[in-house]
Amino acid sequence: MMAHSASHDGPGPGDAPPGSEPGPEATSSGDRSAPASAGDKRARILAAAEEVFARRGFYNARVSEIARAAGVADGTIYLYFKSKDDLLISLFETRMKDVIRELETAVPPDGAAPLRLSAFISAYLRLIRDRPQIAEVLTVELRQSSKFMKEYSNPRFGEFLKLLAGIISEGQSRGELDDEIPAPIAARAIFGVLDELALAWLLGGHNKFDIVRAADWVGAMTLRGLERRNS
Repeated sequence: MMAHSASHDGPGPGDAPPGSEPGPEATSSGDRSAPASAGDKRARILAAAEEVFARRGFYNARVSEIARAAGVADGTIYLYFKSKDDLLISLFETRMKDVIRELETAVPPDGAAPLRLSAFISAYLRLIRDRPQIAEVLTVELRQSSKFMKEYSNPRFGEFLKLLAGIISEGQSRGELDDEIPAPIAARAIFGVLDELALAWLLGGHNKFDIVRAADWVGAMTLRGLERRNS
C-alpha cells in the first residue's frame, strides 16, 4: 500500500498555490455541504476529479487539470474544497453514498440471510465491473492520500460495514448463520476478500478474471464459513 507524506516543505503536484486560501464557501473534511445554487458546479468538479484521478492517478493529477475538465477557473476549486486531498475525500463520500444506496436496493429487505448475503456480494462486484472508473478511484487512488489513510474517520465506510454486518447479525439471530464469529468481524473479513478481488481485477486490466463470476465463488466460500453447525 503506497501513500505519500501529507507533510512537506513546498506545494506538491495539485496543491494550492502559495498564499492561496479557500474561499468562504470552502468546506472542512467533516462538513461538505455546499449552497444549493452551487450544487451543479460542485457536482461538475467531482465528476471531473473522478475522471482525472482515474486516468492520471491521485498524486500526478493537478488541480488545474480538474478545473479544466470541469470548465471552471483553477481558483474556483478552492471555493468548494480546501485541497486536493479534501477533494478526493469528498469524492469518496459522495460516491460511497451512491454505492450504499444501490446495495440497499439490490439486497432483498426480507428473506433468508444466505440469499441476502449472496445478493450483497454479487451487487458489490457487479458495481466494480460496471463502473471501473470510480472503482479505480475508490479502490486504488484513495490509498495514495495520506490524509485519507491517517486522518479521515471514514463514516461512509462505517455505514457500508454496518449494512453488511446487519445482514450477518440478523441471520445469526434467526439461527441461519453460525454465531461463533462476531458479525462486525465477519463483515470486515468479507470486505477484505471483495476489496482484494477488486484491486486485482482493476490492476490486471479488467480481464484477469471474470469478477462477476467470482461473486459466486466468494459467496459459496463465505456461506460455508458462516454455515450453522450442529452442536
